[in-house]
Amino acid sequence: MARISAGIATSHVPAIGAAIDNGRTRDEYWAPVFEGYEFVKEWVKDNTPDVVILVYNDHASALMLDIVPTFALGFAEEFLPADEGWGRRPVPTVHNHLELAAHIAEQLVIDEFDITLINEMDVDHGLTVPLSLVFGQPEEWPCKVIPLAVNVTQFPTPSGERCWKLGEALRNAVKTFPEDLNVQVWGTGGMSHQLQGTRAGLINAEFDQRFIDLLAHEPEELKYITRIEYLRETGTEGIELIMWLIMRAALGYGVEEKHRFYRVPASNTAVGHVVYEARS
Repeated sequence: MARISAGIATSHVPAIGAAIDNGRTRDEYWAPVFEGYEFVKEWVKDNTPDVVILVYNDHASALMLDIVPTFALGFAEEFLPADEGWGRRPVPTVHNHLELAAHIAEQLVIDEFDITLINEMDVDHGLTVPLSLVFGQPEEWPCKVIPLAVNVTQFPTPSGERCWKLGEALRNAVKTFPEDLNVQVWGTGGMSHQLQGTRAGLINAEFDQRFIDLLAHEPEELKYITRIEYLRETGTEGIELIMWLIMRAALGYGVEEKHRFYRVPASNTAVGHVVYEARS
């Protein structure tokens, strides 16, 4: 049977991808950010999964305003890196695990999640930057990746509680898949940041740190943070943190925190990162 062995959460700042692609990871500005990912790059060598379910949000690269699904599962055989206005990132093509993706889709519908299936799309920095931060710059990604896109850009966005339930449903779906697979779930985005308006540049380190403190062993409280509270406390883009809740719920009750990292700033974003191993 398939099992979820670990979860990773990380910010997915596009400028981080540019720093990697342009060989600037050791620059004075960027070095402290990338030092925070040295642990996971070593850890994953002994914990490489067969499949990553990567929870992210599209940034108007594949999903425009004409169609805005709340939850969408990538259902193509492969996904090219998106051209976000400055060319495609020089990273490998993402290859899907279609059999597991199909099983997850069916089980989510049974669990009353009316998931959208996307048969053709490119994947932007929301998905490729986390892969680069964990796996570096390989010729090919070392595992299959199932993209799970969450709407955090257009209201109404899903609530934290709804995302938590989706994580639980993912866990149930994976553990009923008959093939012996080592699966990880990654939640991406955040932490606090606002890119526009009178509060552009907003960072709320106190909120971010408390979120990380609670996520491993007391996540129940985080389920009930409202969308308006995210907006008020973490800026217009801080609601991306609901995608971390999907990861955390998918791991079940017991986790071991292997690593945590927090850095301000990276571009105009508070960068957060955690690595959890599932106990059950």
